[in-house]
Amino acid sequence: MDDKDSWEKLMFARRVVIKVGTSTLTRSTGRLNLRRLNALAVAISDLMNQGVEVILVSSGAVAVGCERLGLSERPGDIIGRQAASSVGQACLMQIYEKFFAEYNHKVAQLLLTKDVIDSYSRRANVENTLFRLLSLGVLPVINENDAVSTDELSFTFSENDTLSAYVALISRAGLLIILSDVDGLYDSDPKKNPDAKVIPLVMRVDAEIEKYAGGPGDGFGSGGMLSKLSAVKLAADAGIDVVIASGENPAVIFDIMEGKPVGTLFAASKARTE
Repeated sequence: MDDKDSWEKLMFARRVVIKVGTSTLTRSTGRLNLRRLNALAVAISDLMNQGVEVILVSSGAVAVGCERLGLSERPGDIIGRQAASSVGQACLMQIYEKFFAEYNHKVAQLLLTKDVIDSYSRRANVENTLFRLLSLGVLPVINENDAVSTDELSFTFSENDTLSAYVALISRAGLLIILSDVDGLYDSDPKKNPDAKVIPLVMRVDAEIEKYAGGPGDGFGSGGMLSKLSAVKLAADAGIDVVIASGENPAVIFDIMEGKPVGTLFAASKARTE
């Protein structure tokens, strides 16, 4: 399968997990980027109108909570972040409800923790709920349950990358789209090399690819991309294609679903099993 075929295969994905990070949802001031939220709602709603089942994994609860509480900066302690998340999660769902209702779509909230995923019976309950919601034409909006997940709160930058991969696994999705503040995986550090280019297709995440993300022995990249590659491997090994692209313009979702090479496609390493 050549590069074109790998991208065009995405056109046939019927169940898609889309992950959006805090940087996609908020402005540099820390306040919500309403124009981008509306564009996200338009893109997802139109996919759903085409019969594609979509699950949204959304960060942003802590940031929204800080705004709602009038905090000038993110709390430095875990309990403070938990409190902000508790307030922010309620506000975030109200916002999603408002935007998606404009396009005649319903949303539902699911908050998960790692122990739920690790438990066979509780994981089965999550799967059953997800599948029923999808059958009803509802958009599940999933986030980490930050209010009780203290271990994960220490690593908030990467937590929902991994969560989105697990959601793709348990929902048996065909595609995971990670919208981020980067355009994809670069072949060198774009901050140091103006000629750095996005790698359009990765067939396998190996040690060489990890170096591009700032692996051992390499001075560039960030922990953020490393965490994304960890999530990519989890999904790709289960037969799920993954695309990392910039969330600056959520309309990029249309390009990806039309098989256009935008960002970096990490091809599934094997056929997906039901």
